[in-house]
Amino acid sequence: MRVILPAMQGPHKMQIKESLRVLVLSGEVLPVSLWEILHKLLPETSILNLYGSTEVSGDCMYFDCKNMPLILETEVLTSVPIGKPISNCDIVLVGETDEPDEGEIHVGGSCLCAGYTCYPVILSSNNVMSLQDDGPFYGIVRDNGSRLYFKTGDFARRLQSGNFVFLGRKDRIVKVNGQRVALEEIENILRGHSNVVDAAVTFHKGREEHAYLEAYLVLKRKDKEYHLVNGKYVCEGLSFSMRRWLAERLPAVMIPNHYFCTDSFPLSASGKIDYGLLTGSTLTQKRARNEIDDYHSASALFQAVKQAFCEALMVEGIADFDDFFVMGGNSIAAAHVAHKLGIDMRLLYIFSTPCQLLNALLDRKGSYENMFSFDPSREAFDNNMIDSDRMTNDIYSIKSHGSSVQMEFGEWAHNFTQKLDTGREGLLSKWDDDSPVSMKLLKTDASVCTTSCGSAWLSFFTLPAVSSFSRCNKVMYERELEVNNGHQECFSLEIPRNENKVMQEMWKVHLRSCVDASPLVVFKDGEVSLLIGSHSFVFLCINALSGLVRWEVKLEGRVECSAAITGDFSQVVVGCYKGKIYFLDFMSGSISWVFQTGGEVKSQPVVDKYKNVIWCGSHDHNLYCLDYKHHCCVYTVSCGGSIYGSPAIDLTCNKLYVASTSGRVTAISIEAIPFNVAWLCELGAPIFGSLSISSLNGNVICCLVDGHVVALDSSGSLVWKAITGGPIFAGPCISSALPSQVLVCCRNGSIYSFELEGGEILWEYQIGDPITSAAYVDENIQLRFDPSCPSDRLACICSCSGRIYVLRISQKTVRERSQCLETPTDQFVQKFASIDLPGDIFSSPIMIGGRIFIGCRDDNVHCIDVKFSSHL
Repeated sequence: MRVILPAMQGPHKMQIKESLRVLVLSGEVLPVSLWEILHKLLPETSILNLYGSTEVSGDCMYFDCKNMPLILETEVLTSVPIGKPISNCDIVLVGETDEPDEGEIHVGGSCLCAGYTCYPVILSSNNVMSLQDDGPFYGIVRDNGSRLYFKTGDFARRLQSGNFVFLGRKDRIVKVNGQRVALEEIENILRGHSNVVDAAVTFHKGREEHAYLEAYLVLKRKDKEYHLVNGKYVCEGLSFSMRRWLAERLPAVMIPNHYFCTDSFPLSASGKIDYGLLTGSTLTQKRARNEIDDYHSASALFQAVKQAFCEALMVEGIADFDDFFVMGGNSIAAAHVAHKLGIDMRLLYIFSTPCQLLNALLDRKGSYENMFSFDPSREAFDNNMIDSDRMTNDIYSIKSHGSSVQMEFGEWAHNFTQKLDTGREGLLSKWDDDSPVSMKLLKTDASVCTTSCGSAWLSFFTLPAVSSFSRCNKVMYERELEVNNGHQECFSLEIPRNENKVMQEMWKVHLRSCVDASPLVVFKDGEVSLLIGSHSFVFLCINALSGLVRWEVKLEGRVECSAAITGDFSQVVVGCYKGKIYFLDFMSGSISWVFQTGGEVKSQPVVDKYKNVIWCGSHDHNLYCLDYKHHCCVYTVSCGGSIYGSPAIDLTCNKLYVASTSGRVTAISIEAIPFNVAWLCELGAPIFGSLSISSLNGNVICCLVDGHVVALDSSGSLVWKAITGGPIFAGPCISSALPSQVLVCCRNGSIYSFELEGGEILWEYQIGDPITSAAYVDENIQLRFDPSCPSDRLACICSCSGRIYVLRISQKTVRERSQCLETPTDQFVQKFASIDLPGDIFSSPIMIGGRIFIGCRDDNVHCIDVKFSSHL
């Protein structure tokens, strides 16, 4: 099809457009990018995509492309679906038991008859499978009544619409770092690049069984700027530019390690790409490669990079494609490598293997000249907003006789290699602080991530070394003492009432689709990580200080729920729309365990670290208790409806509480296994939000979709009940910073504060836009204006329209409020700052020390900073 496209776009295109009624495509995968071209070129033509094979008498499935726009609203696809079975044809997917909608395509029905009735030897071979089933069937039936199906060797996935989408041949679906990768999907993405005519991707295993991918590209003639190096054609800049482009469209595990250029691909007798010949020796001297070739491996620079890795990781050796962080590297080890090589540490978070890092350092076209474009002598690092879209280029700022200058990578690599030639001792002496030309080392930790005044963001308060923060002020510490304390150290600011501040975006990371999930922030080993997923199935671990992606994994369904971290801070737990609950290694993102539920998982898991279990609800109406140490389910209970919100655990009375869309609250006694239901309470309206427990009295606070807020005691008795002015979809926020209040966000645009003891309303603040997410109180900053009055606190609220508000809230109690009846509401709550994001917000924020983390429907997760500059 691509071959005849130029003719269809030529001088006769109007004649073709008016006369062509039906276009049938078959035999090859139809990339979405090619369909978009055809659809634009032939808007009135019916385009059909067919699937089949010789053994089934041709085509056995079809898809009418007029349905593509509707499907793309809910599915993220790289190729056009192959559709549904034609008449008298039956399609069965056979795969792993926990993946009923994905597997190898087996074809049965009348389309098999002509191909097999005369060849009984084939009927007993590995090409067919027998299945027992009921209902009408028009194919071959064995004597025992079983139906005959042909094994195509092709894999597919069933979409929610019932259409099948082709994943690839059996030998074209591979595992890389424990994750299944369809090579055809990568090829389809590559073909969508404006400078790529055709693409092929192959899988290999190198030394020590390390898996890697190679991409072969046919580029447009105008882009072929090759240089002959050691008998091979090197296309400069290709590797970096392709990685940068692919990083916006694919998980890291699907991005090829090597890139080759060629004029054309070898074809088999059937006209398909001959992958064996493509990777064979006959093309070795013809293909162009911009990756690190064998002659680089012997270079002093490459050996220096690998030696720096080994010293930092304290290992004897490292392979060319070993990932620094998978091998156990952290920010301290990364700083060691950066200092050893005289580079910016953030490069290591982008190019985390020796080959990748070396390739970046040898990019002689200056591909990095726009990255981190700030003056390193400035105190305020955060005054220069870091956008992840800009972090694909770089600049190396160096100090020369006190002035800031810029050096291209090629020059840096040449100088560095020369220094290596002088020997190891010479290298150390020439790259010390006294050298007239020394590289500026910029660490991506709290020491350089500063607030607008230029002081370190985290230096004003002390957080436990290992802790996590999630929506509704749910905080977990590693040590029991810190849990019982319940209060975080905070920093005081003298700021008068009615003084507003500004907010500034620090960075954003693109997740390729809507980000409705709320972030999870984890402090561990001196690093701050943000974990979040999106509708595009991807789940990311991001450096919360710089916005650099540490690792990425693609799950099997879209992610709307927030993640949790296990009690030992070793695994991240998150659910997806395919009903799966994933346990991911915190350091690398590799999948440790997957548990299958019977419905979508939209509930954030809650952790009981003393029993080494997590509790998570599903749309199948069940709550599951999963042992993350032994990878097993220890308890299941039906809750009468779908579970959206997170359960709540009260360790003082050994009870867990969970709510469902039926309006039922279930209390479970968790003192010892076997667990049992302690009581049920029917509240009469659906509950979508998470539950919260008052630290004052152990009451359970529930927010109902009909606008009621209810407090139940540990025995299930009603303590108090209040009413708001509209539906409530988010959970209540209870913070130790506002110990007598519970904050409730309502869809009518109001935030309500209720007194925890009796449910009296303290105040109501109207922002003017609907709110469906929860509030978050900053527990690390307090504002003072009068020594005789309690300090004020800041809370973050996000409207559905995309506006982020920071409110200043008084800590006055009900008694103090009643003594000031004539005092207007703005004396108890007032707007402190606000900023607009370019998309709707359904994610709940996290706010720590004036820094806000939030997902948005502009497909990004954002980091926003409140500027306190004149008062720090």
